[in-house]
Amino acid sequence: MLATRIVSQMMENDHFSQWLGIEVQEVKEGYCRLFMVIREDMVNGFGIAHGGISFSLADSALAFASNSRNKKSLVLDASMSFTAPVNNGDQLIAEAVESNVTRSTGIYHITVTNQNGKKVAFFKGIVFRKDEPWFTEAE
Repeated sequence: MLATRIVSQMMENDHFSQWLGIEVQEVKEGYCRLFMVIREDMVNGFGIAHGGISFSLADSALAFASNSRNKKSLVLDASMSFTAPVNNGDQLIAEAVESNVTRSTGIYHITVTNQNGKKVAFFKGIVFRKDEPWFTEAE
């Protein structure tokens, strides 16, 4: 599947997502589901995961879902609402769903849940879709 091939190539060079310990659970055109576990070195002075960790997980899900259609895509705008604390040892899943896609833009909604199915954050991302493919038909 082309979407899987694209995300595999992206992950190979994405050292930050690797550092986060992100695992790709599923990817298809316009969709991605990622998994990660919160580690002690991700916890802030309040004893909860730094907001940037959940944001980064959702941002990676956005990147993989938006690039899965074989057009290199870059974020234009992103925002996140945090609805519950995330603790050391929590297992997070980020699920990115394409809401709208045009020739040059895409809108994605990402929900982050913990191991209990509790929604801990909501992310919205808008991407610019370049005319540059990841792979040509001949590859």
